Amino acid sequence: MTTSRRGVFGLFALAASGVAAAAAEGSRHLKFSDLKKFAGTAVLYHVDFGEPARFGQVLNNITNHYAAYNNDPKKIKIVIVTHSQGVKYFLKDLSGSPWEKETVDPAIYNRFVELTKLGLEAYLCEVTFKRLNLDPEKAKVESFISWVPSGVATVGDLQAKGYSYLKVG
Repeated sequence: MTTSRRGVFGLFALAASGVAAAAAEGSRHLKFSDLKKFAGTAVLYHVDFGEPARFGQVLNNITNHYAAYNNDPKKIKIVIVTHSQGVKYFLKDLSGSPWEKETVDPAIYNRFVELTKLGLEAYLCEVTFKRLNLDPEKAKVESFISWVPSGVATVGDLQAKGYSYLKVG
């Protein structure tokens, strides 16, 4: 029993060190209690895949989603919750990652950044970074990118708080 407690505490310590590194660069770390229901329509797009065309389609859908609300961020809140292969779109570069032999067209990220002007945010999964041994400092640091303890748990938490769930593909 002591060993498993040590293991659990070790994981917490590892998580804290990764979060501290990210926080040192100015990233936000969200707890589940920080995730609130938006007053208007609230939607989460679940991104756990690595196909650039599919992520491009997510961005097309989000563009159309905002347009349906006259691009008014007071009427709709959209977040992307990303884990697994989906985090690669938010890395500074792919070196040292499972995708280091791939390239991601910078235009994809630029499209995402344009949508943040309407309030779009991305939540990056800490578990994915730990599981894949990704240095948290490899993640892009922007005010519209935050860390969450677990991508899948965040998906469930946001749904429980009234966010609609959408996944492309």
